[in-house]
Amino acid sequence: MARNKYDVDETLDSEFNVAHLKRLLLYIRPHRKDMLLTIIIMLISSALGMTTPIILKMIMDDFLPNDSNNNTGNIPGLLIAIGVMLVINLIIVVILRVKITVTAKLGQNIIHEIRSDIFGHIQKLPFSYFDERPHGKIQVRVVNYVNSLSDLLSNGIVNTITDLFSLFFIIGFMLSLNVRLTLVCLAGIPLLGLLIFVIKKKQRVAWQISSNKSSNLNAYIAESINGIRVTQSFVRERENIRIFNTLSSNYSVAWMRAVKLNFLLWPAIDNISTWTMCAIYVLGVQWISGNAEGITIGVVIAIISYIGRFWAPINTLASFYNSLLTAMSYLERIFETIDEPVNVKDMEGAVEMPPIRGEVEFKDVVFSYDGTVNVLNHVSFKVAQGDTYAIVGPTGAGKSTIINLISRFYNLTEGELLIDGIDINTVTIHSLRKQMGVMLQDSFIFSGTIMENIRYGNMTASDEEVIAAAKAVCAHSFIMNLENGYQTEVNERGSRLSAGQRQLISFARALLADPRILILDEATSSIDTETEILLQQGLARLLQNRTSFIIAHRLSTIKNADCIMYVDGGKIQEKGNHDELMELRGRYYELYMSQYDFLDKKKQG
Repeated sequence: MARNKYDVDETLDSEFNVAHLKRLLLYIRPHRKDMLLTIIIMLISSALGMTTPIILKMIMDDFLPNDSNNNTGNIPGLLIAIGVMLVINLIIVVILRVKITVTAKLGQNIIHEIRSDIFGHIQKLPFSYFDERPHGKIQVRVVNYVNSLSDLLSNGIVNTITDLFSLFFIIGFMLSLNVRLTLVCLAGIPLLGLLIFVIKKKQRVAWQISSNKSSNLNAYIAESINGIRVTQSFVRERENIRIFNTLSSNYSVAWMRAVKLNFLLWPAIDNISTWTMCAIYVLGVQWISGNAEGITIGVVIAIISYIGRFWAPINTLASFYNSLLTAMSYLERIFETIDEPVNVKDMEGAVEMPPIRGEVEFKDVVFSYDGTVNVLNHVSFKVAQGDTYAIVGPTGAGKSTIINLISRFYNLTEGELLIDGIDINTVTIHSLRKQMGVMLQDSFIFSGTIMENIRYGNMTASDEEVIAAAKAVCAHSFIMNLENGYQTEVNERGSRLSAGQRQLISFARALLADPRILILDEATSSIDTETEILLQQGLARLLQNRTSFIIAHRLSTIKNADCIMYVDGGKIQEKGNHDELMELRGRYYELYMSQYDFLDKKKQG
């Protein structure tokens, strides 16, 4: 559980994983036609650009006056050469414009597909995945890490392929001009290769550490925003700022270290380029003075021009290499999330759940969250169709676990859970949960209107049906008192609403789904006593012919349940209706009387 901390780094892969790169290429494959078209037009642009040094050589050696070889010049040829260079440059500009548009669209399409895959997979992951991780660390993978791949996918791959071909073009043109000068230019390559070999692993690790620190920072920001009320209530602002500054500083230091390692390459390339250029000038002048065969002023100028073009794509390739190392640290996290096993999923051959009647049976059920400590120990009971079962007991006894298993939010460790005699493991999760209404203890309200929030569980419901559900749970009156009634906009988590109002809206949402099995986890915990009395009247009608499970600490709300189970230590200690359990004078009796005494003293006080 250590990973459920904002200040704990995630595990790093020890080596560069080529498999991640291969998986990234799978996302590119459906767009290979657009990418191929882009590469072709870029190669045309590159080939056209390679001709300008040749034209410069012709201008220097053939078209300009030169007394050394009795050349009187060729003005018409010079003008034609200049015109050709202008046309070539114009074509290159147009090609680059097309390339930018196509690659930007291509990159964003691939980014959209990766983000859709990771978000879609997150929707299927079991509750246990979210129990073990800060939500900020999950969010940063969907947004920040995926966005960081944008430049790599939109420009990096196309530019890399194009630059590789450009290098071959350039070397070919240089060799056609002069082999000796070309070898002088290539002499710097081994030195660059040695530098890359030395720093590549340090770069990869540095970017992995940077991504970890970024993840920690995002996790803490998300946690702090969600807990801002508690923070201000306990005057923790200064301590939170101190923790934030520490995490932010750690990220800044890690990022700067990674960037410094990245920036070792391009200064090295610039230096090597300068050294080879100086060598060309020195050796070229000597060879020209010595009347070396095939070396002229035009040849030297053309070679110098090619040197700039030769090292420019190498610089781009080095930048791509840096981007690739950065992207790999993000890809590790992205694919790790996509590969996270969906433990709660449809088994092979799963069928659609028939229309549920509502009979529920636990057969010797054992369950553990962590595989070591059992939360439920050999629990067995049977609920008849249409019955209302209440589950009570101390905190941590396993009450919420029972209802979570009915909705199959977790897999059983042992035993069977049957609905209408059908093992819920043999049916599809969608068809099972579609026929259930669940109101969890945390009444989550989505950003949008009140109407949209209630309709969330049944998107086909009419406005009249939404209003009827709200009236049944006594939410209609307070909704109509809002400025825009059912069309009132609420913020995420319903910050404009009271806790009781949020619960009533969540209750209406669950009831509107018209479930055959209704699950209420502390559904009335934030509702005042007066509203609770009205709510019970509505529930009495709505629970008819509907199997219901109710968890409640306020025992007055479950006195009319068909059966009450007292759960403790992962087992059912007592079971019966209210009167039977009161006569038993066991644990339920003690719990009920302690609440009764507490309320009585509260009234007297």
